[in-house]
Amino acid sequence: MTIDYLVTGATGLVGNNLVRVLLEKQCTVRILARETSSRRPLQGLDVEWVIGDVTDKDAVQRAVTGVNCVLHAAADTHIGWRGLNRQRLINVQGTTFVAHAALTQGIRVVQISSVDALPIAKSPQEVIDEEATGEPKSKCTYVVTKRQSEAEVFRLLDKGLDAVIVNPGFMLGPWDWKPSSGRMLLSIAKHPSPVAPTGGMSGCDVRDVATAIVSAAERGVRGRRYILAGENITYLDAWQRMARQVGARPPRWRMGPLVRIIAGYGGDLWGYVSGGEPEVNSALIEMSQQFHYYDSSRAKRELDYQTRSFDTSIRDAWEWLKREHYV
Repeated sequence: MTIDYLVTGATGLVGNNLVRVLLEKQCTVRILARETSSRRPLQGLDVEWVIGDVTDKDAVQRAVTGVNCVLHAAADTHIGWRGLNRQRLINVQGTTFVAHAALTQGIRVVQISSVDALPIAKSPQEVIDEEATGEPKSKCTYVVTKRQSEAEVFRLLDKGLDAVIVNPGFMLGPWDWKPSSGRMLLSIAKHPSPVAPTGGMSGCDVRDVATAIVSAAERGVRGRRYILAGENITYLDAWQRMARQVGARPPRWRMGPLVRIIAGYGGDLWGYVSGGEPEVNSALIEMSQQFHYYDSSRAKRELDYQTRSFDTSIRDAWEWLKREHYV
């Protein structure tokens, strides 16, 4: 029996929402997950499990064999400076294995990348689309490896791979089991700050992104990139909205240079002392000063990408976190 879709990263925010969208469409779904992956995110869902890892070439080949399309959501999304080898293994080599397996099977793969792999607006007035050229400003390991993973997909396109790349913005929504972006809501609720980052983001709903990814699989143009972003807002505005939703005191000011230095390099110093890398570090601070503003017009035209209000996404993400006892 042929399976409609293989989803990698199915226990993560994007992958888990993808699985649910596919099942609602009556599609058959296979997932590739590590032996150590929690079963809770997929409890009660009718999916076929293949135990393995995207960094295991043989496991990837087993998972891809007998499916019609691959939705590759697995990634290491940590923002920092110290995870290059790990992120190259997962983000670059893993993508290469998945794309090459899809090529050998003659099936489509949708590479789920990020707007972080794209150029950055030079000012708050500029909005980036798929035709923008140049390199991202940040050289943190996540950005570098997501660019490299895209390059691998484009390289295999020249060899006949049927692939589409999607670049989601900052996603919020339910089914955030790890949690990932939901940590921002939890942090604002537990440790409200009077200041917010100076830059901006493109806030979108993971459910809308997941629906558009399936559309990209069904009718996206081979070799084309689609930005799946949302409302372009400053971090100050976003954090104020989040604070109001979670019942915390909203920030009033943008983060000044001294606070950025203390937070960023203080995090780096703690990482060197502890042997790890904290979530708040100079790479994260650097990226939060940039304006990640994007235009999703192509996806709206070609994929019928529809976006709900970011306030709705904030509310639904928070309600889900409360329901699942993260709060």
